[in-house]
Amino acid sequence: MKRTIPTGVLVLAACIPVLIAQQGQPAPAGQAAPAGQAAPAAPAAPAVPPEQAALMALQTAYNSQKPDDIIKAAEDLVNNFPSTRFKETALSFEAAAYQMKGDNAGAQVAWGRVIEANPNSISGNLKLGGLIAQTTRDKDLDRDDQLAKSEKYLKNVIEILKTSAKPNPQVSDQDWETAKKRFDAEAHNDLGMVALTRAMANKDTDPQKYTPAINEFQIASTEDATQATYSARLAAVYQNAGKSTEALAICDKLLADPGLNPGVKPFVENLKNTATKSLAAAPAKQ
Repeated sequence: MKRTIPTGVLVLAACIPVLIAQQGQPAPAGQAAPAGQAAPAAPAAPAVPPEQAALMALQTAYNSQKPDDIIKAAEDLVNNFPSTRFKETALSFEAAAYQMKGDNAGAQVAWGRVIEANPNSISGNLKLGGLIAQTTRDKDLDRDDQLAKSEKYLKNVIEILKTSAKPNPQVSDQDWETAKKRFDAEAHNDLGMVALTRAMANKDTDPQKYTPAINEFQIASTEDATQATYSARLAAVYQNAGKSTEALAICDKLLADPGLNPGVKPFVENLKNTATKSLAAAPAKQ
């Protein structure tokens, strides 16, 4: 399956043309020649400032959607201009490119560099926290440390979003509010993954251990109903907690949508079968 730049970085992509424009303005046009006189020769085009050229190269690489080109352009910018104010943008694109390559280790390092450049980076905290949550398993020896780290980054996102300003004045207020809700939903979804991993590591059979995961997936699926994955995960956790009725209701709703992501559909169908069998086997308990 083709990988693309993660959604959280697309807001930064919209900023690049503005950033380039801020780096340099075109020279003023020459004055018109008086009547009957030859027009003066046009002045030579000014050389593009090196940092602006590096930023333009990053935009070109981004437009190409070629991960290796994006990584190289980002590294050229931050290495050749260590004090550039576009460091966070460049490193965010580099981290996203590693994700496009499927290199989670490289992406985690790069997102960490984004947070070093700006501790309040929404994309940095969101993507690093999410990657850790998605790659940590219940049997990992460093599970608890990794989950705590993920939780810290994801909770940072939720707090930052409460007071964050638009990264680009050209983005409408409505679009920014929509983007913030999606970022918040993604953070809660990944917090649900953290809670689920903790629950799976717990060997007891108490269904209450799944309550934190249920709460997080409920928030995520409510805030961003366009992501069927959030609802599918909520249904799966309900089933794990022995709440087959709730799981089946979500599955039926998802499967009734003709536009359901074909990558999610088989998972939901299997889950529906499991929930249906559970209800049939123990009707008195439901």
